Amino acid sequence: MAEEEKNYSKQLLGKTVVTKSGKRFGEVGNISFEVRTGELMQIVLKNATTYTEALDLERDSNNSLLIPYSSVIAIGDFVVVSEEDII
Repeated sequence: MAEEEKNYSKQLLGKTVVTKSGKRFGEVGNISFEVRTGELMQIVLKNATTYTEALDLERDSNNSLLIPYSSVIAIGDFVVVSEEDII
């Protein structure tokens, strides 16, 4: 992978999280990862939408909603997630 193709976690902060169908979930507030391997585990949402708040998603100790990183299907201007993989 060329250097310019890498996605650094700090570049994801603040990006809007949307589904394939365009439903807005909120923004990337933080990212949790496995310290030993560096594997990205979860996106911590900030400014979650009413729609997202109504879903039965996992929450962290600060009551922030968590999106499994494995559900991310594309990263560009937005972070696109597969809603089917989350619910």
